[in-house]
Amino acid sequence: MFPLRLAWPPAKNKRVDPVRLLSIALLGVDKPNSPEQNRGTNGLTPLPASYKTHSQPTFRTYQYCFFSTTSRACLNMASGSEGAGNPPTKLQRPPNRLGLEKSSYLLQHAHNPVDWYPWGQEAFDKAKQEDKPIFLSVGYSTCHWCHVMERESFEDEEIGKILSDNFVCIKVDREERPDVDKVYMTFVQATSGGGGWPMSVWLTPDLRPFLGGTYFPPRDSGRRPGLKTVLARIMEQWVDNRDGLESSGERVLEALKKGTSIATNPGETPPPAPDVAYRCFAQLAHSYEEEYGGFRDSPKFPSPVNLMFLMSFWSVNRSSSEGAEALQMTLHTLRMMALGGIHDHVGQGFHRYSTDSSWHVPHFEKMLYDQAQLAVAYVTAYQVSGEQVFSDVAQDILLYVSRDLSDKSGGFYSAEDADSLPALGGTEKREGAFCVWTWLEIRELLPAVVDGATGGATEADIFMHHYGVKEQGNVDPEQDPHGELQGQNVLIVRYSVELTAARFALTVEKVSKLLASARAKMAEVRKSRPAPHLDTKMLASWNGLMLSGFARVGSVLDDKALLERAVHAARFLKEHLWDAERQIILHSCYRGDEMEVEQGVSPIAGFLDDYAFVICGLLDLYEATLETDWLRWAEELQERQDHLLWDAEGGGYYCSNPADPTILLRLKQDQDGAEPSPNSVSSLNLLRLSHYTGRKDWSQRSQQLLAAFSDRLTRVPIALPEMVRGSMANHYTPKQVVICGERDAPDTSVLLATVNSLFLPHKVLMLANGETEGYLYQRLPVLSSLTRLEGRATAYVCEDFTCALPVADPQELRTLLLA
Repeated sequence: MFPLRLAWPPAKNKRVDPVRLLSIALLGVDKPNSPEQNRGTNGLTPLPASYKTHSQPTFRTYQYCFFSTTSRACLNMASGSEGAGNPPTKLQRPPNRLGLEKSSYLLQHAHNPVDWYPWGQEAFDKAKQEDKPIFLSVGYSTCHWCHVMERESFEDEEIGKILSDNFVCIKVDREERPDVDKVYMTFVQATSGGGGWPMSVWLTPDLRPFLGGTYFPPRDSGRRPGLKTVLARIMEQWVDNRDGLESSGERVLEALKKGTSIATNPGETPPPAPDVAYRCFAQLAHSYEEEYGGFRDSPKFPSPVNLMFLMSFWSVNRSSSEGAEALQMTLHTLRMMALGGIHDHVGQGFHRYSTDSSWHVPHFEKMLYDQAQLAVAYVTAYQVSGEQVFSDVAQDILLYVSRDLSDKSGGFYSAEDADSLPALGGTEKREGAFCVWTWLEIRELLPAVVDGATGGATEADIFMHHYGVKEQGNVDPEQDPHGELQGQNVLIVRYSVELTAARFALTVEKVSKLLASARAKMAEVRKSRPAPHLDTKMLASWNGLMLSGFARVGSVLDDKALLERAVHAARFLKEHLWDAERQIILHSCYRGDEMEVEQGVSPIAGFLDDYAFVICGLLDLYEATLETDWLRWAEELQERQDHLLWDAEGGGYYCSNPADPTILLRLKQDQDGAEPSPNSVSSLNLLRLSHYTGRKDWSQRSQQLLAAFSDRLTRVPIALPEMVRGSMANHYTPKQVVICGERDAPDTSVLLATVNSLFLPHKVLMLANGETEGYLYQRLPVLSSLTRLEGRATAYVCEDFTCALPVADPQELRTLLLA
């Protein structure tokens, strides 16, 4: 949520820019950028805005940018405090228009003294009729600094009146309208070198942006102008320099249209996959942090797209030193994350990111898309290593999601907030309050002396030794600039169970049981604490990712309960987020007051990531269950995605419907961030579907998509590791693994378990059960020629249905698959 600095060096030219003088006159400040504010992420590629960086450095950076018709000026300020703000009075006011919305984030602002509008024609018409600029505020419900800006500014009666009287104020949930967010975040990033949430942008009535920033404090502090001052200056310029503002917005928009264009040149083909893969590996290796893993010092993000690429790279380079290094980087990172405070050792699941290099002190927010991708990454690590710890963590993640992020309808909720009220009382929420522990709390909760332990140690002594608990708290003040974690402990595994057992002269088994019992007791204590806000919005895209998580983990571990949960999720998607009449995916739905699933007044049509992630989830579900209904629906969705979003001229898919006149940029996301780019996922979906349906046009379309991103793949493949996986899959022709047998027969199950035990990134799995009138036989007539050996379930490993000799023995199949 604080501005995210891109990897651009600080300007060395000290000449006074005329537009900087304009900004000084407008905003009344003049402060140059500091080296810290211009520091890049890793020297290779900007950190994607979708990473939602909102850790808390010692100084918070605020950014204000104003644009003339020729250039721009950006002023950076820093502050170390949030400010007290006004006492909350929202419950005393009648709701504004946002009270009719379903989004948790919009409802959080429904009692502000601001005349908020949701994004829509009513607001646009008002701006044109009254000839007022638009103030667009974008955030999401679990965003810490969005809460701060609401408390400080949008709850302020005076600022609320200024905004309502002089602007048309629009509030957008970035998770509900990612298309709107992407356009204006592109503007803010391109013109200021930073971005984040809350995002604040001022637009002309025809939606052209002319001023952008992120968090604004409410009032001036020293040389820093507050929101009230900025609003006054904009109002003056709207009267005195209207033509300049409008011209500026138009110029910037035209530049962005050119700068964000992604298209295939005539006759262009994708760059060679092995070259791209080696370059991506080299760039990741260069940014790798060896001590604790991960790909930067701090803040440190899970980055599952990087980990999945590295395991795919290893799979085709197993005998090389680079392949070994890729695997080592991946497994070390996953181990250290599992041991760290970013992993919730009491409540399961993973927090958003770590504010330090050792994965210790997290930003405590939990996002559904992180859980989904990390579950897949951990179970994949289990496949390649055979280490039980990775399987355990994958199951741990799904336990959290099943318990805390699941709706009875089968859908998955979006997120759990970082902030909550302190357990001992208080009216101000604190980050991490639900998750952290004092030394005294643990000592009082676990007082029993452990039989046979050295020195008469208690359960608390052993637990606190193992998890690094200190009497004064274990959080470095540098990771806690606002003192919210003072005296608190974030659990982090400091010793192996073996070392802890040796330290107290106990058996490993006894210590393992003791630690598990202690964690269970602490989980019970947590239930009595004020819970953080739960965003019960259910998004098709994130539910698609989570569908993959349950399907992949369930198939690898042969866990029927996890597979049943995956099927429940797929049925939810079809029932609540598929408009069969219009033949479109819907982007979101919501949990109602009576725990029922609701839609908004105007349901939001799905975006590219909704289609791509759900299709991927359905393909994974088919391979896990071998029920062709899911394959059939995936094919249907891919046809709709092609019809609605494919760029027939330039190749690749638009992120949103290009026919929508209110979305000013036709964007194709070119970075895999906290979520993979839907174009990256589509490159793999198309290839997989071509093998299931026999449609060569989808294989060709995958190639066309990769060609459209050739420049990015060639120069900075680290920005698109998931798309590099798609490039590799196209290069290393996927193996078609066909099992001839009855789905639930024991001999079939043994062969399927053999396939699922291996990480085979370039394969499609299908069942030929002899039903020649069925879906697969109709699309792939060659299946009719594959028969069982002596009546036993039989496996065929093929490329373009040129098959090796059939095998019925699981070990022979394993050898064939690994050849």
